[in-house]
Amino acid sequence: MASGKHLKRTIYIGTFIHSMSHEALEVVELGVIGVDETGVIAFVAKDYRLAELKETVKSRHGWDDWETVMVGDGTSTTFFFPGFVDTHIHASQLPNAGIFGKSTLLSWLHTYTFPLESSLASLLRASTVYNHAVASTLRHGTTTAAYYATTHVPATTLLASICHTRGQRAFIGRCNMDSHIHPTYYKDNDAESALKDTRASVEAIKEVDAGEGLVMPILTPRFAPSCTAELLSGLGELQKETGLRVQTHISENLPEVALVRQLFPEQSSYTEVYDTHGLLGPKTVLAHACHLSAEEVQLVKARGASVSHCPVSNSYLGSGLCPVRELLGAGIPVGLGTDVSGGWSCSILAAAREAGGVSRLRTYAEKEARYGAEPGKGEMEREKMKLSVEECLYLATKGGAECLGLGQTVGVFEVGMEWDAQLVDLGAEVREDGTGARGGVALWGGEGWEERVAKWVHCGDERNTRRVWVRGREVVEEGE
Repeated sequence: MASGKHLKRTIYIGTFIHSMSHEALEVVELGVIGVDETGVIAFVAKDYRLAELKETVKSRHGWDDWETVMVGDGTSTTFFFPGFVDTHIHASQLPNAGIFGKSTLLSWLHTYTFPLESSLASLLRASTVYNHAVASTLRHGTTTAAYYATTHVPATTLLASICHTRGQRAFIGRCNMDSHIHPTYYKDNDAESALKDTRASVEAIKEVDAGEGLVMPILTPRFAPSCTAELLSGLGELQKETGLRVQTHISENLPEVALVRQLFPEQSSYTEVYDTHGLLGPKTVLAHACHLSAEEVQLVKARGASVSHCPVSNSYLGSGLCPVRELLGAGIPVGLGTDVSGGWSCSILAAAREAGGVSRLRTYAEKEARYGAEPGKGEMEREKMKLSVEECLYLATKGGAECLGLGQTVGVFEVGMEWDAQLVDLGAEVREDGTGARGGVALWGGEGWEERVAKWVHCGDERNTRRVWVRGREVVEEGE
């Protein structure tokens, strides 16, 4: 538990890896990072001689005492990496992770999702689910999460309290859903009651956070078909009044897009529905975005909104292939979301892995759609769709932070940023008796950092995450 721990100045020594840009990681094999008593990075050094560390830190930074966390000597396979940012996750749905049946999005919601979410009216049930969700995401190295809760104000407040107590940075949203597409047992009675409950939820979450800026409310129209025009307009007015961030879904699958067209015939597109009701802006995170038209992409760009790419969910619900390269090319910020329980794992590392795979699948799908069996056609254009390991890790950290307005706060190891970090251990080289590997990562000797990081992305899991910090507080300790 992180709550109540007094922070001390701390110097972290070891290998540090983070994104310098979309395309490049920086690896510092024996670096030094000083984190002050507020959890902010005070200095970053690549040139300190350890034997002269005390004298150098005192003369350069005026520090007289501090704690030291030293990991390896620059030759180990353990490294510090920025904490992951999950830009789209339904904390209420974790008990359903891995369950899809033969359903697609809309039938899956009615068969599995709504019955589960309605059960969280019980605070005992909600406590069990939410404690597990927050503990699990932290163990997977997620230091920031944008959570969807349920319609229930007390249970949503409980999720905020659990995040605060455990020390996770979080955005918490009460789901707004008053339309007729929802079952009568699980929906808001009308727009007026939904807005009243949302205001109450916003105030309750602010009270939990007590001005720390760690756990924040976020306005959450579940998705356009969930809301009447009256409710969408009311939420747009509330956003204008409060300046809060907004999270919702968009263009996840084609039947959903058709449903939006049916429910909102006055608007020309799904994106225009949000724009018309004041919900599309620089503080909006749109999950999925698999089927946006060229005009919609330009509207998202013009309004400064961002996209949460949820490749695991999109694959397993058969929703579509998000055109991430085109979105990035248009200048739209993109992060990663696990979208539990459409996604089967709360691991952003798994989402990064799948993002790379989906981008490769898109090259084949594009070839089939545009060129058929003609060999070599459009090959260079299609190759550009592929996302590299470096790009996927950018989306998992800095990209996600930018989506949530935290681009100047977390995501990289720079002076002035907050210390949201994970300690990753890839294990030893495989020995003659077969031991040495840690988790699914097996090192055989001779791998450089590029190959080690690639193995972590493609083969790693929470067993490789040894410790986790949020704003300087250790929230996952060794052995947890």
